[in-house]
Amino acid sequence: TFRSSIIRYAIFTTGISRCHMVIEVTTASIWELLKTIPDPEIPAVSIVDLGIVRNVEFDDDQFNITITPTYSGCPAFSFMKEEIIRHLEMEGITNYQINTSLAPPWTTDWMSDEVKSKLKEAGIAPPSHEVICPQCDSQDVKVISEFGSTACKALYKCSDCNEPFHYFKAF
Repeated sequence: TFRSSIIRYAIFTTGISRCHMVIEVTTASIWELLKTIPDPEIPAVSIVDLGIVRNVEFDDDQFNITITPTYSGCPAFSFMKEEIIRHLEMEGITNYQINTSLAPPWTTDWMSDEVKSKLKEAGIAPPSHEVICPQCDSQDVKVISEFGSTACKALYKCSDCNEPFHYFKAF
């Protein structure tokens, strides 16, 4: 049998008009909602942009959202999950299950060119085989520290423009 991925919610307001509003929630609208949640460590990109949100399905009258951390010890992962819950419940969506998947492990290969451009615009060198300064595009850079403000970034300094910058490590 065909199961629709659309569910309707009745939201009752107590305003002057005492109107009732029915909203449609689809897997597509859940994806759009999740795209508004920034990565807490790299707010220039969303958790969807980074590939942390792996899947959204509607089954057995609930939305199943699958997420994967950038690495198994990511300290921001629980915060991301809390933000998903907060955003869903702010929209009145309560029939959801958030699942964590560690396999296959997250990889920077899941980042699109658009996401890499967003990182560069934010002053973060995107993952690649060669580290390039996001300020001046110079390849003359030096490692200052293998660990930057987060474990998934390293701290570099450009020898041409003398600007320090983070490099998002390739995983």
